[in-house]
Amino acid sequence: MTEGTGFLLILSGPSGSGKDSVIRNIIARDDKTVVSISMTTRAPRGKEVDGKDYYFVTKEEFQSHIDNDEMLEWAQYGSNFYGTPKAPIEKWIAEGKTVILEIEVQGADKIRAKNPDIMSMFLLPPSFHVLEERLRKRATDSEEDIKARLEVAKSEIGRASDYDYIIVNNRLEDAVEDALEIIFRHRRHLRESESQDEFYYGHQYKELQVDDYIDENARVLPPIEDFSERGLK
Repeated sequence: MTEGTGFLLILSGPSGSGKDSVIRNIIARDDKTVVSISMTTRAPRGKEVDGKDYYFVTKEEFQSHIDNDEMLEWAQYGSNFYGTPKAPIEKWIAEGKTVILEIEVQGADKIRAKNPDIMSMFLLPPSFHVLEERLRKRATDSEEDIKARLEVAKSEIGRASDYDYIIVNNRLEDAVEDALEIIFRHRRHLRESESQDEFYYGHQYKELQVDDYIDENARVLPPIEDFSERGLK
């Protein structure tokens, strides 16, 4: 594996944007990409496996990691702690891996405050109306929970332009192609140590206004031919 091509990629997006599906497809198609595993003090649920789903630790162990500056970021939710340990990420990067860290906007802010050069990507559904449809089709949340998620989503979408890249997940195949192309180009840039080309798939969304986006009639997704012109499927 080529040395010097490893890097951390932050991926954020509102609930219902399809982050898990995009990541799952990226991993299936690129053996140099891995997903960061979070650490938590809560007990395993169901068939969750230590070291695969989470690193399960005691509160004393978690606090020790904090005290020794071994956490990239962490937060407390209720009585439990959640966070991202540095050691596995540093190991994977040293091995030339691309490490995807799926994290919400506030966590991404904490990481970029200390590491402003970390690459970041924001995943959007094609419209707020579609996002609401996706959340309702899950049939796993109450009406109150859905409304709460939608309010959070409005706030998160308003932060999309803070990210290096914005990908609209209208068709899963296109979103995965976009993400892989960004990863491959950045990896090639690191390997060749040349100036990176101007390559912002979301540049047309930089001036995106949330009030416009949540209008179900707003056209957020660019025409399909825009993708083909950029050499994508």
